Amino acid sequence: MAHAYLAVLWNSQKKKYDLILWAGIVLYLAVFIVVGALLHPSATAETLLIRGLATAAFLLLHIILVIGPLARLNSRFLPLLYNRRHMGVSMFVLALGHGLFSLVQFHALGNVNPLISLLAGNTQYGDLSTFPFQTIGFAALIILLFMAATSHDFWLTNLTPPTWKALHMMVYVACGLIVLHVAFGVLQAETNPVFVVLMAIGFASVIGLHLIAGFREKTGDRAPTSEVDGWIDVCAVTEIPEKYAHVAVVGGERVAIFKYDGKLSAVSNVCRHQNGPLGEGKIIDGCITCPWHGYQYRPEDGTSPPPFSEKVATFRLKLSGGRVYFHPKANPAGTYVKPVALHDTRSE
Repeated sequence: MAHAYLAVLWNSQKKKYDLILWAGIVLYLAVFIVVGALLHPSATAETLLIRGLATAAFLLLHIILVIGPLARLNSRFLPLLYNRRHMGVSMFVLALGHGLFSLVQFHALGNVNPLISLLAGNTQYGDLSTFPFQTIGFAALIILLFMAATSHDFWLTNLTPPTWKALHMMVYVACGLIVLHVAFGVLQAETNPVFVVLMAIGFASVIGLHLIAGFREKTGDRAPTSEVDGWIDVCAVTEIPEKYAHVAVVGGERVAIFKYDGKLSAVSNVCRHQNGPLGEGKIIDGCITCPWHGYQYRPEDGTSPPPFSEKVATFRLKLSGGRVYFHPKANPAGTYVKPVALHDTRSE
């Protein structure tokens, strides 16, 4: 976390990540162009570059989309999640390069403005064999442009997290448009079924991993059923590891109940940064630390330590017979709630 917005800075880990990422991209493009030249000697360097940039961006998009569910299924993928925005911007750069080279090669040699030629040169939307797939790709590129331009946390805060999140969920719309763009382009230019098979594998991988991760999340979201005078029985104290949380689901909302230093506190499970799962983080230096990007909150009031100002809702707790109970009515974000001492089994 930082208390002021700065130009993008790279620490040693981000430098290493970006170096590996772009080394992989350059290596992929070099191999693609060399192999493409061997398989298609008549293809021009520009054509091979256009195709290489397109396939690299398409492959990277699939990797980006599976990082989320993979991180939910296995924590070893979390380092990729931390730096996913870098990968997204890199993917946009590849897609932009593909678009610009294509625009020059196919639309800049006449006496019509290239963009007008792109948008109005082919309007046969009723014929799949001649469908203007380039306009679909252009629409996807516009979405990716907005996402790349607003990737910095400055925009996250000033657009507000819900608006920013909604904007960046448009990646799925962009993905759908790109799939159509590639599908129609392949159908018009290629007859080899291997391209259709590869696209089907990619689509199945993205959808399948999201469904598996969603099913796992759903099975873990078991709402407490025991209630006494409005207080909900969540779990036994012994079920909560020290400095970690037990996540309960009430009314479709997740609440994280943390045990630390002989005390219990409960806060909303949703981080204000990017809706990260606070209950999967831990207490570090006295603060709940989000496992996604390290945003921190004091457990007793759900407020980030100064000079930060993020706040999450808090909940009241009590103990009885070694069981943890919480009241489902959330307090306003940042409301102080006295932590429950573990030695007092009847405290509220």
